[in-house]
Amino acid sequence: MTKHAVPRNPWVALAPGDDVSLRAGKVGFAHQMFVEYAEFVEVRSVVHDSWLRSRINGVDPDRLTGASPLVGLELERYRAAHPMALVRPVVRKLLVEDAVDTGLLIAISDAQGRLLWVEGDTAAKDRALDIHFAEGADWSEGSVGTNAPGTALALDHSVQIFGAEHFRRAVHEWSCSAAPVHDPNTGRTIGSIDMTGGPRVAIPEVLSLIRATVAAAESELRFHALGSAEPRGTSACRLELLGARPALVRDGERILLSRRHAELLLLLLEYPQGMSGEHIAVLLEENELDPVTVRAEIFRLRRILGTNSVASRPYRLHAGVASDVADVRAGLDRGDARAALESYTGPLLPFSDAPGIRRVREELRFRLQAALLRSGDASLLRRWTESVDGRDDSVAWAAYLSSLDRGSSLYAQVKAQTCLVDRDLGVIGRH
Repeated sequence: MTKHAVPRNPWVALAPGDDVSLRAGKVGFAHQMFVEYAEFVEVRSVVHDSWLRSRINGVDPDRLTGASPLVGLELERYRAAHPMALVRPVVRKLLVEDAVDTGLLIAISDAQGRLLWVEGDTAAKDRALDIHFAEGADWSEGSVGTNAPGTALALDHSVQIFGAEHFRRAVHEWSCSAAPVHDPNTGRTIGSIDMTGGPRVAIPEVLSLIRATVAAAESELRFHALGSAEPRGTSACRLELLGARPALVRDGERILLSRRHAELLLLLLEYPQGMSGEHIAVLLEENELDPVTVRAEIFRLRRILGTNSVASRPYRLHAGVASDVADVRAGLDRGDARAALESYTGPLLPFSDAPGIRRVREELRFRLQAALLRSGDASLLRRWTESVDGRDDSVAWAAYLSSLDRGSSLYAQVKAQTCLVDRDLGVIGRH
């Protein structure tokens, strides 16, 4: 009787019975053919697709470059306030304590692939510095190419990467297994948990261990959410003002905001020292809005945020409120154009014609565009020109074109699109 082969799990790097040396040789050859000759030799589909994305994103397989790392006090503050800090004790108990003197590293990242904590074997941690695998570093797939934590976040699925399956050659001596972590209330990805080491990290049992740790971490997050005793209106909240569906996120609940409430909250964020009703009225509708109307809207806003959320005389927020606008600015302030673009999910309150809102929207867009032009990064310029803000940006299209190899087929496509944009905007004689 003929035995049917059991299909390989595409997310697992080494199947039971695999010859590790033989597998390493095959993967190494496939990687060489891909990066040097653009020829495909059979590899796992998840790896093949990730290599393609890495190339499109402009990742250099021979250079260890990426977004600027977070360091010092900035890193300490960022990770202390991050929800993944709540699951770190669970990860330490289940993974880190057993990783000492084993050659293994355990990494916890945020949802963008930035490493918040890297713990485990001291010697391995020192060796990992050679590939910039360290706390504060950006290991997103878009920044460093195929790798377990970055690819797991890109695909929202657990995955293993074995040796030369990494897009960058400098990482070929390492293997890793990672899985994304989700907020149990909203389903939103908030980070990843990764184990990095030698070839044994790429066996199925390790990926099962990572998944079990993620399940325990998400249970811990659920416990914290249920056990929160903070009164309504005083718990930490976050504003999402980029894009067409502004919302307040609090305790895992996403509360959609009306146009007026979104405008008010943005102005209160922009003027933390406080504003008079008359000042708010001018920024919302110049001289056409009565301050009494502003007072009524503030009253309604307090019913959403909490009675003590907005102070009067002047109007101001009682406590600091996180926002996606602040995330974009933070990336711009530290010169990290990639992080800023990752945080920029769309135009700021695009439905608003209020003078004060238009000013902030244009300022944010101008700063982001300027950062992307300075970066000269083809992958970032591509993403910008594909966005609502950038698709008619003739300056960005020209910069994108300049970043490409003139001999590539992509260059011809981008040049054609650049000419179309210039024609539509009436720009003559650029090309």
